[in-house]
Amino acid sequence: MFVDTFLKAKENLEKIGYLDIEHSNEFDYENEFIKLKKSKDAVLLAHYYQNAQIQELADFLGDSLYLAQAAVKVKAKMIVFAGVHFMAETAKIINPSKKVLLPDLKAGCSLAESCPPKEFAEFKAQYPDAVVVSYINCTAEIKALSDIVCTSSNAKRVIHSIDRSKRIIFAPDKNLGHFLIKELNRPMILWDGACMVHEAFSFDKIVKMAQQYPRAKFIAHPESESPILDLAHYIGSTSGLLNYVQNDDASQYIVATEAGILHQMQKVCPQKEFIPAPVQDDTCACSECAYMKLNTMQKLYNCLKFELPEIILDQQLMKQAKVPIDRMLELG
Repeated sequence: MFVDTFLKAKENLEKIGYLDIEHSNEFDYENEFIKLKKSKDAVLLAHYYQNAQIQELADFLGDSLYLAQAAVKVKAKMIVFAGVHFMAETAKIINPSKKVLLPDLKAGCSLAESCPPKEFAEFKAQYPDAVVVSYINCTAEIKALSDIVCTSSNAKRVIHSIDRSKRIIFAPDKNLGHFLIKELNRPMILWDGACMVHEAFSFDKIVKMAQQYPRAKFIAHPESESPILDLAHYIGSTSGLLNYVQNDDASQYIVATEAGILHQMQKVCPQKEFIPAPVQDDTCACSECAYMKLNTMQKLYNCLKFELPEIILDQQLMKQAKVPIDRMLELG
């Protein structure tokens, strides 16, 4: 579905010359985008992992759970989603009658891509009595194969809502799955998927950094590998990490998640120091999602001006995928 959507959108963009559009260096993309947004009755939903300029422009800024909740409340005719493909898909599933735009259709997700629908359907068939819980970081097809969706913010609540007599398949993130098994003392059948951003952190470098900053607390997202999480003073979702640093009394934090969140942390706690956790690659200072960073102000402006690329999904698929999303949202 993603490949078909991408190829169709690329063909449409090429027809109008969208891919070759450039403006002078003096062109004010930010103000022009704001004008377009007002004239076209559009809203901008943005994830914390976007660059700082896009974060500041967002009408709704947050993690996956917040953005899913926000999408339900959107009254505007059009949604521009500054995030990755599965997030824009989710917004479209929740708002099938609205036009949903993604600035760059190449903005995919390594975690979502680690769970191909055909292979997952075969995996699911091996456990016909199991309840399927899918992490929201997955394609519409995987959601349609699920009983309920969760995010890292509400995963514990979702798992708690399932009768303990039931077996659970958890997909696609094995690291979040292992974390939940340990936290809830509840066995689950895990799909072998992972996020390349959160698997990039270096255990040895984090230990050395903690020695370099003895007053700093180490906080981590549960998509990180178990040895990394074992070092953490606090483990939480993106919004959980942001809330933690606001309410905790430490003055320094080493942060193991996508570096885009540091902008918000510094904004709400200007007196504190936030240090991105080191990664295994010696050429990178921090862990950034290359997919998230594909979105730029120029692409935001162009996508709204031409109302392309648009997220288009099969109606029946949207109906099927909406059921487990609604079950999650009903939990609060």
